[in-house]
Amino acid sequence: MIKSITKTTILTLIVCCTTLITKAQVGYDFSHYEIGVAAGFDQVSGAAQTQTMTQSIHFNLTYNTTPYTNFVFEAQLGRLRGGDSLHTSSGRYFNNDFSAFIFRGQLQFGEFLDYEHSAFNNAVKNLYISAGAGYIVNHITQVNRYSIQNLGLYTGGLNSSNEPFIPLRLGYEFKVYNRYQQPAFKVDLAYEYNLVFGDGLDGFTTAMHNEVYSQFIIGIKFAFGGDIVSYRKQIHY
Repeated sequence: MIKSITKTTILTLIVCCTTLITKAQVGYDFSHYEIGVAAGFDQVSGAAQTQTMTQSIHFNLTYNTTPYTNFVFEAQLGRLRGGDSLHTSSGRYFNNDFSAFIFRGQLQFGEFLDYEHSAFNNAVKNLYISAGAGYIVNHITQVNRYSIQNLGLYTGGLNSSNEPFIPLRLGYEFKVYNRYQQPAFKVDLAYEYNLVFGDGLDGFTTAMHNEVYSQFIIGIKFAFGGDIVSYRKQIHY
């Protein structure tokens, strides 16, 4: 009888401890891996006198060392366009069907903020800054190099080029949690400033050697894989 009571007591303690440990992990766990897709709304600052908003599509794979420190590999496919062949003094117009490949690190404010006791910190914990390295492949499919308004003015350049660039990004992730309070998917809103080391974005060779394309981005990321790990503090409040 005593042995039976002892076994029952030990079993009850084990079940209780297991339950407590399980509950203690609710809100602390996250996945190492995410896959995502995004849309970009892009503009080029280069030799063309006017800018045009164009679109691109982005595919990304993220490795999370913590919920707030992330490493992202991304591929972008899209179109860059600008200029006006009829109504500008230079007559420059271009269309660039580009592809870009980016690797960047991303630091969210939740990594260093104490957001447990502050509603404001909890709201801004998903704000992030990001930087890295990129490589863009340019294919100029349409271009006007002659000026109608200034006869004889011609702007040369390359129709194909490959150039490195530095992506600088500011964004915010809206995290959506599953029933275990783990980040299941995220909606990402961001602005990205891409500093290109060259002047091949628009196909015009001018005195401007560093061109820029900027992007407003909206995307979604999904956690995947069975590699679930715990963070040092609760993620969801």
